[in-house]
Amino acid sequence: MTIKDTPEEWEIRGTETPFTGNKTSVRTDDVVMPGGTVVRRDYQVHPGSVAVLALDDADRVLVLRQYRHPVRQKLWEIPAGLLDVPGENPLHAAQRELYEEAHVKAEDWRVLTDVYTTPGGCDEAVRIFLARGLSEAEGDRFEVEDEEADMELGRVSVEELARGVLAGELHNNCLVVGVLSLVAARSGDGLDALRPALSPWPARPFEA
Repeated sequence: MTIKDTPEEWEIRGTETPFTGNKTSVRTDDVVMPGGTVVRRDYQVHPGSVAVLALDDADRVLVLRQYRHPVRQKLWEIPAGLLDVPGENPLHAAQRELYEEAHVKAEDWRVLTDVYTTPGGCDEAVRIFLARGLSEAEGDRFEVEDEEADMELGRVSVEELARGVLAGELHNNCLVVGVLSLVAARSGDGLDALRPALSPWPARPFEA
């Protein structure tokens, strides 16, 4: 048996969008089940995101701490952001987020992993990059606002982050998946065997 996710689409008898927000919306589909029953499925429609696990020469990950209102917590995260434009190149978006949130640039980029954050209720797809060869970005710092104005930055060892994930102390999806994927890659074929930064991404196709 091949363990691999595959595309599939069940028949939809009707669809509506009861809510449209600034960046996302909610869609309701009437989906035909295998036995013929039609059921309603509500889910959030999301443009997609990118995240960056930026690893420095001291084996530390660039992290930030930000307030997240839906869960009423300040979470430690890795730089991340929305794909603001349909078809946007995810590598370019990741480079932008690393600059805007940390004023950092990187020389070496790889795809660490691709995930659906909550496929039972949202179609958000995230590409998590590994960025190495870090240095300070040129030019003025990006002007932050809202939650980002209260953001803290830090650099934490991979070992400490992995410990925090398994201890239930760190909860952000991209940080958890990114750190554990990094550990898995190192124990496997190594970081240089990761996919190139411009590898195809069927969940969010883009122009290379």
